[in-house]
Amino acid sequence: MYRRINVTLPGETLTLLDQFAPKGDRSRFIQEAIQHYIAQIQKEKLRQQLKEGAIRRRERDRHLAEDWFALEEEAWQRKEE
Repeated sequence: MYRRINVTLPGETLTLLDQFAPKGDRSRFIQEAIQHYIAQIQKEKLRQQLKEGAIRRRERDRHLAEDWFALEEEAWQRKEE
């Protein structure tokens, strides 16, 4: 369902819009631009959450890696015997 809204834009933004979307096609162009912009924001938010999670879990992950490395070393030594 479509709804009509009023949007106020600076003149230079409207000039840019007119370069890429003819007057009868503005709504579609603005809809796609908003969807693209929101998708970018969501990707950046997810990227930030992943980064923060990795930082929070870095000590635990380092210890796990050290434990696995020790087990792997032991397995290789047994294999060589």
